[in-house]
Amino acid sequence: MNPNIDPTSSCPCSSNNTYSHCCQPLHLGVKEARSPEQLMRSRFCAFYLGLFAYLIDTHHKSYLFDLTLQSLTAGPHPHWLTLEVISFYEMGNQGKVTFQAWFRDNDTLNAIHECSNFIKENGRWYYTEGVQKDPVYPRRNALCVCGSSRKFKQCCL
Repeated sequence: MNPNIDPTSSCPCSSNNTYSHCCQPLHLGVKEARSPEQLMRSRFCAFYLGLFAYLIDTHHKSYLFDLTLQSLTAGPHPHWLTLEVISFYEMGNQGKVTFQAWFRDNDTLNAIHECSNFIKENGRWYYTEGVQKDPVYPRRNALCVCGSSRKFKQCCL
């Protein structure tokens, strides 16, 4: 986790934008997410950077259950690698985003593969809950998910 990211560097959410033109304005509260996909990207980036208060703030209060700032900060924390948005859907005040968030934990490559639900309340998007799926690993000759630009078989496989 590195909360002191260079704003001109690539955004950790894999959007192909700089952090200053992507998730930083949302993290600073200067802008609100315009879509469930943008909120999902900013939430992944918050996990990546350890901005746990942002995660609580963008999680709908009715769905927090036992999730607290203390439980999020407790750790241990994986080393987040990249976000792969597979699909997204928005209709009215509801949305869904299916994604894989790749991470390393104890030198093991893994992913959270989830179909997340979002609702828009008072003009603001919130994460509610998600359905977990098994990760879908890349084919051997595909680019590695770690961002190395090497083939998966020559890198993290």
